Amino acid sequence: MPLKTIRLELARTKEFPDGSAAHGYEFTAPLDPEGHLDTDAWTEHRQLCMVHRFWPGEADEHGQLRRTRGGRWVFSYEPGDEDDEPIFKFDKHAFAEGEYVSITEHDGVSRPFRVVQIRKAHALS
Repeated sequence: MPLKTIRLELARTKEFPDGSAAHGYEFTAPLDPEGHLDTDAWTEHRQLCMVHRFWPGEADEHGQLRRTRGGRWVFSYEPGDEDDEPIFKFDKHAFAEGEYVSITEHDGVSRPFRVVQIRKAHALS
């Protein structure tokens, strides 16, 4: 099972011109050998695909990596879709350190995040 823990940190924005290691996400997801999300493995092991959002001044959030009926990937923290954070073209990204992804957060703002670390998920140890 190819589960990995992926750490995303806020990339350069107007508010954080140098980015910020204190703002971001860590999530667990299955990756294929090329670093893309493995949808079949996610379907089989989705209960292990968790997310942790960390943001100074806000409570940490813990939830799941979900795929909507429409095929979009989201981070979800509560039942229903009210709090879902859509991830732009998540299924098209090859996850590699130094790459970027965009996440539309609770406030409706899409922010860039840089992949800073990919490691074997603890669930596999």
